[in-house]
Amino acid sequence: MTIDLAVIGGSGLYNFPGLANASRHAIDTPFGAASGDVVTGDFAGRKVAFLARHGESHTVPPHRVNYRANLWALHSLGARRVIGVNAVGGIRGDMGPRVIVVPDQIIDYTHGRYTSFCDVEGAEVRHIDFSEPYTESLRRELINAAGTAGIAVIDGGCYGATQGPRLETRAEIARMKRDGCDLVGMTGMPEAVLARELALDYACLALVANFAAGCGDEAEISIEEIFAHLAAATAEVPRILEVLLKS
Repeated sequence: MTIDLAVIGGSGLYNFPGLANASRHAIDTPFGAASGDVVTGDFAGRKVAFLARHGESHTVPPHRVNYRANLWALHSLGARRVIGVNAVGGIRGDMGPRVIVVPDQIIDYTHGRYTSFCDVEGAEVRHIDFSEPYTESLRRELINAAGTAGIAVIDGGCYGATQGPRLETRAEIARMKRDGCDLVGMTGMPEAVLARELALDYACLALVANFAAGCGDEAEISIEEIFAHLAAATAEVPRILEVLLKS
């Protein structure tokens, strides 16, 4: 099977709108079960694969996602380009709710996750270059597609990946800001590095659902507001990907 683009949907994106002739694939991987079936179909005249990172009913928390199985499943179906759609909190002042960012760097604060395909008995140990964690050519395609679609996105930014599922303390966000993070999310790693180990082109569409703790005016972050902002940003994703696939 030839897959022109694979999309991993985060919180708020549990299916791919407009996917025609859809079929489901339960993939058996050496790393266990993926978050759910991979759904393939036609979109914008191309073959697209979609996987809901947290499961289609949002039952898998970020620290329990089987990132290795997810990436392996997409790779085994023939995907070579992957877009990760991630819900994030904004740290930088211009990265407020409903803003879409195409980050170019990552800092990993997660722990206890399987971060490499090398982490199995007898596997070859590979030291990959991760200086640039996202594929620049695919990043540029996303940014250009958004521009053509008339959708504003921010080019670049540092994604800080935290453990979750709880949100962060003000002190943790202050530390991340000092470290140079512009965004905070719970699923950016190890997804990006596993894609690199499989030689997949990988880029991220980061959808800002809220300001991180201490970065906005809210005394408390409301989950209801988070999902309202996320729904508005998520609605723009198919338009961006449609232009990307047609270009």
